[in-house]
Amino acid sequence: MAANTATGAGKKDTRTITFKNDEHKKFYKEYLQKCRYQDVYHKALVYSLGIDRDTRVNVNRIYDFKTGCVKTECLHEGWQNSGSARIVRMAFNLYCNGTPSVYDTEEQ
Repeated sequence: MAANTATGAGKKDTRTITFKNDEHKKFYKEYLQKCRYQDVYHKALVYSLGIDRDTRVNVNRIYDFKTGCVKTECLHEGWQNSGSARIVRMAFNLYCNGTPSVYDTEEQ
């Protein structure tokens, strides 16, 4: 009699993470450990912020590892360029299901 299981049942998950370079991989491993949780949201955040040198260098200006809060005001800072701003927005979107805007920090 045939087994009543899905075709892929019992197979080990063999997915691997592809890193841009060694610095990206090192950043991911180091900063994921600093997160309060190692869930998919934190993994996506740390992976994204590790892609670019500028976001790696300024990670503590982007995300507060103690509180778990994103720092939207970082989008106003002088170190940002068009590429790093896009990475930060993508990381925020993956982490908190919404893309913070530079206007989020303006007084109304």
